[in-house]
Amino acid sequence: MSMTHDHSNMLPKGALMLACGLVLSALAATAAARIAQLPPAALPAAVRANENAKIVITRSLRFSDRADGALVIEDVNAKQVAGTVAPFTKSGFVRSVMRGMARDRHMRGLGSEAPFELTLWSDGQLSLVDSLSGRSLELGAFGPTNREAFLALLQSKEGR
Repeated sequence: MSMTHDHSNMLPKGALMLACGLVLSALAATAAARIAQLPPAALPAAVRANENAKIVITRSLRFSDRADGALVIEDVNAKQVAGTVAPFTKSGFVRSVMRGMARDRHMRGLGSEAPFELTLWSDGQLSLVDSLSGRSLELGAFGPTNREAFLALLQSKEGR
């Protein structure tokens, strides 16, 4: 009994050529960037330093979960509540970001008591820095609606 090989189920030759072309284009672009010694994308903190961006407003905030599921945001310097995010609200972005930051602290063996620094810069950028780990998030990268959720914490009259 002889086995025959049916090649009719293989990829079309055109699709295979297109995939090879895509891989070769990516390799060529990478090689060109290396040869031309193009600098990597600048870090936002470095760009701010080069442009002499100044702090417009900053707040030291501590985030904690309440028994009812709400996220309580405390202005550490004023020792007052700066805001509350109820569960299942449109401000879920704040909750998601802070869970990620808390998970990062936990993985590094750091406590939860130290505040986060939320800062609006003169160039319009908004950053959140973990005062313990030094991890920094540029909140504008998540889109204007999500940025506004954090900006509201700076504009809150509570804790002032």
